[in-house]
Amino acid sequence: MKTEINNELIRTFSPCYDPKEVCEENESLSIVDWVTKYRNLLKNKEDVIWLLCRPEFMSDRDWRLFAVWCAREALKLVPNPDQRSINVCDVVEKFANGEATREELAATWDATTSAAWDAAWAAARDAARDTQIDQLLIYFK
Repeated sequence: MKTEINNELIRTFSPCYDPKEVCEENESLSIVDWVTKYRNLLKNKEDVIWLLCRPEFMSDRDWRLFAVWCAREALKLVPNPDQRSINVCDVVEKFANGEATREELAATWDATTSAAWDAAWAAARDAARDTQIDQLLIYFK
């Protein structure tokens, strides 16, 4: 894994603008120092994520743990998260740490797919009800 960032390396990723517009040309910094120095100078904060979420900087384990962290943060925004969603986070985290098997991961995938379908159907039902109510209101106007 790479531990330093410089403009030459960034250019190999084909960014949408030349990094010299933001970063010093011949400077090589650790990941933490680079982000600390340049995060507020970038055109978009998402550029930091675009840069760091690469196999050059993150292992498969890092990717999985980052994905679990993102999912857990999203679940904090849901008033009553589906327990299957919480369980998948737990299993993926265990898998990333070598504490769960591929079979357990596959079973979790099936449960997650089921939870996603349930949520999609519930949203579709709610949307249909709203549409029906709107149509009724037009009728009564």
